Parts: sequence; structure tokens; C-alpha cells
Amino acid sequence: MDERERRRQRRYREAMRNRAIAAVFLAVLIVGIIFIVKGCRNKKQEQDQQQQQAAETLARQDDQQEPAAKPSAADNELLTLVNPWNPLPSDWEVDLVDLSNGSQIDRRCYDALQEMMDACRDAGYEPLICSAYRTQETQQELFDKKVAAFEAEGKSHDQAVQEAGTVVAVPGTSEHQLGLTVDVVDINNQNLTEEQEKTPTQKWLMANSWRYGFIHRYPNSKSDITGIIYEPWHYRYVGKQAAREIAEQGVCLEEYLGK
Repeated sequence: MDERERRRQRRYREAMRNRAIAAVFLAVLIVGIIFIVKGCRNKKQEQDQQQQQAAETLARQDDQQEPAAKPSAADNELLTLVNPWNPLPSDWEVDLVDLSNGSQIDRRCYDALQEMMDACRDAGYEPLICSAYRTQETQQELFDKKVAAFEAEGKSHDQAVQEAGTVVAVPGTSEHQLGLTVDVVDINNQNLTEEQEKTPTQKWLMANSWRYGFIHRYPNSKSDITGIIYEPWHYRYVGKQAAREIAEQGVCLEEYLGK
């Protein structure tokens, strides 16, 4: 065998050896990639399972938690509910303060009322308090007059009493007896009708009364819940926090209290 043949065979053997090494390296690389992919997939599955378990745990905790308690007059007497189904508490007491027009209001809302009225005037409007605290006797007199007016229209006494109760609260069920309520009108329109909502004063009060702790107590479309007709002049003091929450939720006091 000459030298040329030996060199050819040697190159052949080296080429085969290099191919074998390359094949082994490729095989190792493929196996490594497979293990890496599997590992990532397993890790992803493990993370997904952990997240799912955490979500299920939170869901179970939420299910076990009691719903948030509704606000209650037991915790805040300013939220005392008085309506046709909830009469004035027998032990209710008022601490009356005189207003400049001769009306009276409970001391607990006096400062807030003055602040609201001053702000309304500063905004360029002319609010007028036409009714505030009422005694049982005053409420009875107003109720009897309304019954008589309906009877004069031809209604039976029972019909007159029932209808009067949606316009003037039955004595003992009027918020005015709490001392925390005022009827406010525009000085240029002192009629207690739905037209009151169109006055500049009422537009301002409806938009801003909550800032001072007052709510528009008998809003439109809530009569079935409140038991009283729409009164765009009637404002009830409940405190600033409750008033803000009621305004944000767009509910009436009954809905806010869950009653």
C-alpha cells in the first residue's frame, strides 16, 4: 500500500470519527432540549396548579365570610328610620335649637344645616326653610287638614285617610318629629309641588346636600319603598359619611339600611 492510499484511509477514518462525535453531540443536545422543555412545561403546570389552588382557597374564604353588615340606627341614631312601617321610637328625644325664622331643629344637625344654607346662598341661590321640627300635635293637625281636603273632593273617609298618608305622614311616622328634617323651597317658588325640582335652589341642594350630611329623602321613583310621594323639597340629616354613601349608591334610606 503506497503512502497516498494510507493518507486517504486515515482521512476517511478521521471523517467517520468526527461524524460519530457530531452524532453523539447532536443526540445529547436533543435529549437536553427535551428535558429542558419538559421541565419548563412541568414548572408551568405546577405554577398553574398553585394559582388555581390559591384562587380556590380565596373563593372558599369569601364564601365563608359573612356579608358586610348594613348600617344600623343601633350604631348611629342619626340613621333612625321613620316611615309608615317604622314609627318614631317611643324613647326618642330632641334637643331643639331655634332657627332665625322661628322654626326649630335638633342641635345635632344645626351646624350642618347652617353651613349648607350659607353655601347655597353663597352660590347665588335663595333657599327658604318652610318647615322643620314638628310636634305630634302639629303633625296631627296637618294630617287632619289633608284628610278633610280629600273628603271635600268626594273621597270616602277611608280613602281620604289612606291617600293623605302618602302626602302628609301619619302622626307618629313623620321624619319631622325626629327634628332632623327640613323642608326647603326656593324663595321665588314656595309651592310644595314637583315644580320645585326645577328651581335653581333645589337643583343645587339635590346636587350638594350630601356634602353637609343631608339626603334628598323622598326621591322620584322611590315612593313604593319610602311610602311617601316624591318630595323635591324634603331633606333629612344622616351625617356626612352616610349621606355620601347614599348619594354614591343612588339609594334611599330604606335601601341603604336594608329595610
